[in-house]
Amino acid sequence: MLATNEAIRQGQQKDRREEHRARRCNLIVTTVIPSKKSHEVHNRRIVLRGQKLYVDTDVADHEHENEKEKEQVFEIDDHENKEPFGHPFAGYFLPYPDSKYEGLVSTICEDPPVLNWIYVDKETHEVKYGVRLDAQGNITGPFDCTRQDRRMTLEGWEGFVAVEESPGLWALYFDRNDDGLRSKFGKSKRVLEVELWRKEKRWKKDPLVRQEEQARQTS
Repeated sequence: MLATNEAIRQGQQKDRREEHRARRCNLIVTTVIPSKKSHEVHNRRIVLRGQKLYVDTDVADHEHENEKEKEQVFEIDDHENKEPFGHPFAGYFLPYPDSKYEGLVSTICEDPPVLNWIYVDKETHEVKYGVRLDAQGNITGPFDCTRQDRRMTLEGWEGFVAVEESPGLWALYFDRNDDGLRSKFGKSKRVLEVELWRKEKRWKKDPLVRQEEQARQTS
């Protein structure tokens, strides 16, 4: 009986420790090595736009939208109050179908909160999002996080980098070959080693809004 109670207690403690894995979190970028460009991505959030993940640097992608080039100026750390460059990553871990590991999902819009899988393109090493059909045949996991700081990992290590695809436009990649993506770009692109920190979405004061968000997170 005592052994059974202890097993139940340990199981409950493990469930509480692992509860965070099912909570919707934003992803915040920090740079590993200081450089003259690191301030552009440091302490910025990850957003989803055009089937890819980007660092929200407030720079409009005029090439994708065919608009005039313009720059939106906001305070760097004011993540909650500014209009994002794309849909802010809001995701959690979820078992990937027909596999033994956990994948990663994120909402792609607020209402309704439609989910897509996060994956790495096996050819380009870009971090992308899409439905399961898009993700199939690419790198879909295992996604995890460090035990103490809850930084994102993929395939057991932190290999994420930000690549400057055009001035001020930084896309998220996974350096699977651990070569600074030289096998992909040579020295033609600026590549910054980054860490991705999971940050729980901010709770709203309005109890109805908070209850709705809690219901979404447990659904």
